[in-house]
Amino acid sequence: MARKNKEGNMPNAHLHELFVDELKDILGAEKQLLKGLKKLSAAANSDTLKNAFETHYEQTEGHIERLKSVFSSLDMTARGKKCKAMEGLLNEADEILEEFQDSPEVLDAALIAAAQKVEHYEIASYGCLVTYARLMEHSEAEGLLASTLEEEKETDVLLTEIAMSEANVGQSAD
Repeated sequence: MARKNKEGNMPNAHLHELFVDELKDILGAEKQLLKGLKKLSAAANSDTLKNAFETHYEQTEGHIERLKSVFSSLDMTARGKKCKAMEGLLNEADEILEEFQDSPEVLDAALIAAAQKVEHYEIASYGCLVTYARLMEHSEAEGLLASTLEEEKETDVLLTEIAMSEANVGQSAD
């Protein structure tokens, strides 16, 4: 399908370079996130939150495999690049962890906030990629990317549920 771009037969071929650059960026981001999720899971107080981070770690491994399949569907080698946005989000998560590590009643809420910032970045990235794939008629890539987008949205909803049922709810003084 990348060959179509060189021949000029792909619809919206002007988006191809942007699409590939964004694929490289999100592949790098997902790889960077694996390390961050380990830290978040280790720092979480709630077993529910720990489990959510561990589950998302496994999903992230799957996202990386899907991205490799997307590159393959385009007859390209999967190569990521350092994602500066993810680097910044993970640095912010580290700062939050440091700042609130001695406040267990606040730490999980802070970790969820940091994780949701990451999820929203991923949702935005995958949303754009799905749109580009659709416009260029890369149907296999579109389907793979749409699956990941849905998982990212589900993770965001789960984090909100944990926040509202556990992390953001104050403990009553007996």
